[in-house]
Amino acid sequence: MRSKVILKLLPFLALAIAGCTPEPKAVGTDVETGAMLFAANCAACHGADGRGAGPASLGLGEAPPDLTRLTRQNKGRFPRAYLMEIIAGKVGPDHPTAAMPVFGTADLGRLVTVQSDGKEITVPAGMLAVANYIESIQE
Repeated sequence: MRSKVILKLLPFLALAIAGCTPEPKAVGTDVETGAMLFAANCAACHGADGRGAGPASLGLGEAPPDLTRLTRQNKGRFPRAYLMEIIAGKVGPDHPTAAMPVFGTADLGRLVTVQSDGKEITVPAGMLAVANYIESIQE
């Protein structure tokens, strides 16, 4: 008898637990959202135009990369997956980008799955938005 009651209550318990879990932040993946996130998190070092001359880059020893030339430097292909790996901090400490702060998945919205560089990857929506914005400023 007790197990039948528990089984009947299980769906309600699941809903109650789900209600206690915070929803992921609503963040878009569009270029406009990416531009706002870039301005708030990246422009201090990479510059408002993405060319690597932001005020916080002074004293780093080496200028941050010019993000407007990534496609050109990658033989005409925008390196989306590689860029998102750098943003997420998935490069080693000896990598030239190691001076960049690690954003990882912190407060960048819900996870989305995308095809990138021939593979399927899951990233926060905000990270994809920043990558979409950076792709939009390629020369």
